[in-house]
Amino acid sequence: MNRTRIIFFSIIAVALLVVGASVAISFVRNLLGGDSPTVNVETGEIEVGRGEVGIMIASSNTKRNWLDQVSADFNAAGMTTADGNEIVVSVQHVTSGGSMNAILDGSLKPTAWSPGDQSWVAQANEAWQLENNQNIASQPCQASIYAPLGFAMWRPMAETLGWPDTPIGWDTIVELAEDPQGWASYGRPEWGQFRFGHTHPGYANSGLLSMTAFAYGVSGEGINLTAGDIYAADVEAAMRALENNTAKYGRQAPALLELMAKEGTSYLHAAAVPEADTVRFNIERANELDLPLAFIFPAGGTMWADHPYCVLDNADWVTEEQAEAAAMFRDYLLAQEQQELAIVNYLRPLDGSIALHAPLDLENGTDPRVTTETIAALPSPSADISAAVIEMFLIAKRKATVMLVIDVSGSMEGDKIRAARDSTAEFLTRLDPDDEVGVLIFNQRVMEIIEPTRVGDVSEDLGKRISSLVADGDTNLYGAVCESVAQMQAVQDADIAAGESRLYGVVLLSDGEDTVGEIRETQMFTTCLPDNVEADGVKIFPIAFGDGADTSVLSKMADATVGRMFTASPESIENVYISISAEQ
Repeated sequence: MNRTRIIFFSIIAVALLVVGASVAISFVRNLLGGDSPTVNVETGEIEVGRGEVGIMIASSNTKRNWLDQVSADFNAAGMTTADGNEIVVSVQHVTSGGSMNAILDGSLKPTAWSPGDQSWVAQANEAWQLENNQNIASQPCQASIYAPLGFAMWRPMAETLGWPDTPIGWDTIVELAEDPQGWASYGRPEWGQFRFGHTHPGYANSGLLSMTAFAYGVSGEGINLTAGDIYAADVEAAMRALENNTAKYGRQAPALLELMAKEGTSYLHAAAVPEADTVRFNIERANELDLPLAFIFPAGGTMWADHPYCVLDNADWVTEEQAEAAAMFRDYLLAQEQQELAIVNYLRPLDGSIALHAPLDLENGTDPRVTTETIAALPSPSADISAAVIEMFLIAKRKATVMLVIDVSGSMEGDKIRAARDSTAEFLTRLDPDDEVGVLIFNQRVMEIIEPTRVGDVSEDLGKRISSLVADGDTNLYGAVCESVAQMQAVQDADIAAGESRLYGVVLLSDGEDTVGEIRETQMFTTCLPDNVEADGVKIFPIAFGDGADTSVLSKMADATVGRMFTASPESIENVYISISAEQ
């Protein structure tokens, strides 16, 4: 074989090796989960290889399943930018309000953002304009899908109200909530007083849109509603009636349905959530539900949340090529194939000519006959209306009494106690001035810093005192729990005697196990925590702070009181406190 042929075959061999390696890498990438590229959680940057461009989409939780499936299909298609780089998409599922705040403060840096509704875009643009004299995106944010908001109610209860053929509006819900006879007025006294739940409008898309739809529904102003109308006496009175019978708030709509599944029909009777979550629970969690759920479109109009898709090309962290790639992914989302795929993920296509089918049907708890023509699409709230809705909610909602129980044992020394001090002091600023707060600290002893007192009267001085806490000693965890719950139950009893209705929560931050043994674990659960779960009872929100925390026991405390356990590090504790703020 001559030298020329040797060189020729050597080149062919090298080429085959390169191709083979490329195929092998692609195979291994797919095998190991290549459809889910690695994302730096702190910065939002995607770790990609040579010849790739990464984009991260911050998307509201409601469309999680759809976006996960569509992004996987998109990544598998191997689409490229004009420069020939393959596009790698990652989706980070977020709350609308939380992601907006994180984008504005620079702690979240997505290439594209898809909150639940245009109202969040309006708020973001207003803030971005103040700092940068331009919107956050150079082009209008395009709708991606419909996820209408309404009520998830136990199906027999919904049918008692006339579902699916009788119109059921916010006025129906308010009348039922404030009726002292409760369900007895509908011939079902065994169901007791009506119990409602909705997410916090300051943190959650479902909460903001639901409370905005409520204002439209009870004001009588129709689509001419203004921010000023929200402060009208009749709107405030109706919201107070609703909130007085709202037993649960939160940061995410699915958490309310989780609670309904876990605690059953006696805890919550209905919750303001998206249609998609209601149908998903009926199908995926049917064996956990006491009864099936029905989704009610509020008569007179609702929010057909259209989940806008914004390419954040005016943000300095988005390159031109990333903006190009994000726009390509947007166009892919809007193509008919992906829009049809939305139906099997419990969402509605933008194109009304695409026929609905299972799972969006009566069998699974929703009415496919409803369209934007039969139930009006209410206007997305402007920044002014959003602000007014949130403020009216804060005025009308049941106030909270919160006991902060902070571990100051020796294991908290260093970064932990510093983070605990700073984040707890910041948490005080998130409470309403008319909320009440008390503070207990514990090491081997349980010590009261302040009994429950109006926040507006003590927050500044209390924040300074918390900021000077030091860590030392052993961990009397169970003693602190028993003392805090006893105090809170005494406060609740006094409030009930005085005719006052509040929410009660113990926020327990601990990084370790009980080392004192003054009270045993079984003794604590048997004698200190309530025997029966009540919607208005004292809830415990434990924060497992660091790897040494007794997560098993803390989780059982949360379950026993229908609270919620959180895990945190010194870096994430502030975000945990934000979530707890939404619960109260």
